[in-house]
Amino acid sequence: MNNLRKLLFPFSIVYGILTYVRNKLYDFGILKTYKIPLKSIVVGNLSVGGTGKTPHVAYLAELLSQTHKTVVLSRGYGRKTKGYIAVNDHSTAPEVGDEPLQYFTQLAPTVSVVVCESRKLGVEKIIKEIQPAIILLDDAFQHRKVKAGFTLLLMDYSKPYYKDCMLPTGDLREYRIGRKRADRLIVTKCPTNLTEDTKKNICTQAGFSEAHVYFSRIIYGDVLNFDNQVVNLIGGVLLVTGIANPSPLYDFIKESHTVELITFPDHHAFSVLDIQKIHAKFDALQDSSAVILTTEKDFMRLKSLLTKNELARYPWCYIPIRVLLDKEKEFIQEITNYVDTI
Repeated sequence: MNNLRKLLFPFSIVYGILTYVRNKLYDFGILKTYKIPLKSIVVGNLSVGGTGKTPHVAYLAELLSQTHKTVVLSRGYGRKTKGYIAVNDHSTAPEVGDEPLQYFTQLAPTVSVVVCESRKLGVEKIIKEIQPAIILLDDAFQHRKVKAGFTLLLMDYSKPYYKDCMLPTGDLREYRIGRKRADRLIVTKCPTNLTEDTKKNICTQAGFSEAHVYFSRIIYGDVLNFDNQVVNLIGGVLLVTGIANPSPLYDFIKESHTVELITFPDHHAFSVLDIQKIHAKFDALQDSSAVILTTEKDFMRLKSLLTKNELARYPWCYIPIRVLLDKEKEFIQEITNYVDTI
């Protein structure tokens, strides 16, 4: 925590009180909540950014769409549009946001994807126009104007909410007591060597029983070029990211390759000037077998910005990710039980 954020601690107190009062107004029914009238699952977190919601939402959507008509509803963070939009083949990241575009690219046509900043309006229009069996609400844990039937809270293993504090000093959107609204906790981005004792300790500090906590880790897929063909990395890597926490990917690539890292803020809107700087950095590497590697989420924003000539000259690639859960059979059974219960 830097000194500037420490100096903002009085604002954290004010912000914490405001969010606490707001939550209590919803708890007591003074502020009204719209109960979603069909099966619905919220995936969210207590902190800002970087807990791995996107691959977990994609995991759930792929799982549920095998047996049920499923829709993903997102705010569409970072988009330059407003209102209700159904993502389609012609959508771009500036129109719908990078995450919704990623869901659509990965999951369509078996899963529909919709963006709407008002979750209530979004749910109502989805029910009327798409008539699904299940709605997945991405990053809607604090959006209390709607109430889903099941709530999954995500927590980054390396940044647990029980060691954090309120914005702007820390990264919490609300006090950790908010965890009680969640049905299950998923601890994300876990190392492969996590011991059972460590898991028990995390459950205790997080305020959940062991039976209600799952642990997941990231699995990296094949590196793909922007034409979605597999690329075998043989040289150095210029890693370009616009995500909240690039450290896991950086560490993974560093295990087998020399890596230079260029970072941008989460959901960064890349510009032509950014691309020029990236290419200048790549040219300075003087490595004929090197590649420019980015994340799948950043790929959604970059693919329409890079020209054909640039893609022909520079070896742009991206790396997909998925999640692997411990106790996966139990998790799937819990989700299935909720969805299938009348």
